[in-house]
Amino acid sequence: MAVALLPPFEISVQSSDMAVRDALAQILTELGPLELSVEESGTIELVLAEVLNNIVEHAYPEPDNPGDIHIYCNHRPDGLHLKITDQGAAMPDGAAPLGKQASLDVDLMDLPEGGFGWFLIQDLAKDVQYARVENENQLTIRIAVALSS
Repeated sequence: MAVALLPPFEISVQSSDMAVRDALAQILTELGPLELSVEESGTIELVLAEVLNNIVEHAYPEPDNPGDIHIYCNHRPDGLHLKITDQGAAMPDGAAPLGKQASLDVDLMDLPEGGFGWFLIQDLAKDVQYARVENENQLTIRIAVALSS
């Protein structure tokens, strides 16, 4: 039985809240031939939404000064290999946050701010690596998905 791998693809958007939605829709459309389960597509959408929203909020914090975000996807036998790049502000201390699991057993107003999205990214994705290369942020992740036959 031959395994069907998608050809690599790239999506580029300008940073904005709407761009995140557009990028997610484009990615899920490109992944359509894989016939992903609801859980798999939900995981991909959640991880990428967290990553892209962090870029919009922190790498390009001024809405009047948006920048490019590039998403490269390569489907391999061990999952989707994604590389997300931008030329916005670098991560503090040159590293991705550790991300801590937050206690959700608190009042809504007492929910912690920050770090929880990175906990989700690192919990749901594999091989999460961040680097600042010259003036570019580069985040690589792998998301395990079942192979189509």
